[in-house]
Amino acid sequence: MKKTIITVVGKDTIGIIAKVCTYLAGNKINILDISQTIVGGFFNMMMIVDMSTTEKQFEEVSHELAQIGEEIGVVIKCQREEIFDMMHRL
Repeated sequence: MKKTIITVVGKDTIGIIAKVCTYLAGNKINILDISQTIVGGFFNMMMIVDMSTTEKQFEEVSHELAQIGEEIGVVIKCQREEIFDMMHRL
């Protein structure tokens, strides 16, 4: 399994989850876990996804999600699980 952490942060608007999930489903990326909150009008979502069945490379998915984020006014970041774990081990 190739796990990736995806974070989405920005001002809350209609359709953020739908846009991100539609992209993931269209690229055969399975959502393993998802958490989202809205605090003071700001949207925050963290997802753990399995990228082992997508035909795209990590860099391409990361770039395309960042572009989607720009289109809808949020910031979308992707991190490989092993890098995320190393950064938060300290």
